[in-house]
Amino acid sequence: MPNPLRWLLLSIGFLLARAGVVDRERVVRTTDLAWPRIVTGIARMSKSAADVAMVGIALGPAAIAGVGFATPFWALAFGIGGGVAGATIGLVSQRFSAGATEDLSLAVTTSALVVVAITVPLAALFWLVPAELIGLVGDDAASVSYGADYLRVVSLGVPVAALNLIGSRTLVGADDAWTPMALRAGGAVVNVAVNAVLLFVLELGVVGAAIGTVLANVLVLAAFVGGFAFGRLPVIGEFPVRIDVSRPYTTLEDVRNVIEIGTPLVFTNVARRGAQFPMLAIVALFGPNVVAAYVVARRVRDLMDTPGWGFSLASSSLVGQELGTGDEGDADTYGWEVLWFGTAVYCCSAALVLVSAERVGQLFVDDPDILPLVTTFIVVACVSVVFRGISGGATGPLRASGDTRWPFYGQVLGLYAFALPVAALGAVAVPLPGLEAVTPLGIGALYAALILETLVPAAVTYYRFAAGHWKAISRGYRPDSSPGD
Repeated sequence: MPNPLRWLLLSIGFLLARAGVVDRERVVRTTDLAWPRIVTGIARMSKSAADVAMVGIALGPAAIAGVGFATPFWALAFGIGGGVAGATIGLVSQRFSAGATEDLSLAVTTSALVVVAITVPLAALFWLVPAELIGLVGDDAASVSYGADYLRVVSLGVPVAALNLIGSRTLVGADDAWTPMALRAGGAVVNVAVNAVLLFVLELGVVGAAIGTVLANVLVLAAFVGGFAFGRLPVIGEFPVRIDVSRPYTTLEDVRNVIEIGTPLVFTNVARRGAQFPMLAIVALFGPNVVAAYVVARRVRDLMDTPGWGFSLASSSLVGQELGTGDEGDADTYGWEVLWFGTAVYCCSAALVLVSAERVGQLFVDDPDILPLVTTFIVVACVSVVFRGISGGATGPLRASGDTRWPFYGQVLGLYAFALPVAALGAVAVPLPGLEAVTPLGIGALYAALILETLVPAAVTYYRFAAGHWKAISRGYRPDSSPGD
């Protein structure tokens, strides 16, 4: 069966190989591991974009803004799960290549216990006080109401989504990216279909969109659990690993490893997601139309960022497997070649969206007064997403080795020292009392903030990866060694 995405990635990779930038065989191995994750990312980010588009068509810009205000809370919990799952893939990939089956199971069950302990209290908070939380970000009554309704219902899916990340990263670390693609992309398709029915047929509004998200995540988790328990699933096929759920579920050493590796990644994700709260509060000063344009641009950028789902995790898996066998030279080579390969793919996808920015904007809004603003935000998003490619490629080897602090430093510096202050300066240029009559200087500051929040982390993370200290750090986490050896 033809695979257009795999063919496209191989075409880009082979051009790089012909230029002497990467090795042809590594291009094939990287592509085979990356493309299913990219499909997963495209499906899930398309689902998010479709949510915004359907909500906008059904309910208007205020509903888009409301979902936009609620999304960072969901993304915050998702980021925490992703941080813990980052530790999972590093530990699993090393143990998988070393054949340490029992240690692999303990790494997975430990990750699951840790992520549940963190996300359940967070979900309870979202359920109990959604209006108060949304009110911290926006002050438009209609938008706050929509956002609170959405957040209360979607909170039920927070721990479930985090566990799905653990399951997905476990399989990728075991050299199987196809199975999580099939499960999570299938869940995204179900989500869109259910949302369409709940929004347009049953007219449940933003609550319907939230119900669809929760239901899809529950179905995906059930599939992961069945696959890990029985070693296979109907239609999907064999799982590369089975998880032993007999006691002990964890050990102190495994908890220490997951927390030690995962905590900086959690902080990195929280720093990125958490910055959306003050950023949205600043953007809200420009009025609901600018909020809607900003939310659309971020959704489009998230969609363009999907190559990172594949290349960053492929890098973590491939580098981690080489480290697990003690081959630091090949680990270093994989790290560099996946970085250049992935960045080239980002440049191609960003250029494609850039030349059709207005048409992309028309998928979300049909108001001719708002469309030019949406289009410009999308163009800026195309520029900024390329730096995400560099950052993701450099983070992959660091995650595989356990050297996870510097991506956190880069996020904090980029978001809190650069992007937010620049956006705040732009808000000062907003005239009062007509907040929607924004000056060009104010809008320009928001454009600059979108670029700075990706440029600075890319520079910091790249610097740390290029320094090479991660190879020595990995020796403390390999299955045949212990800290201090």
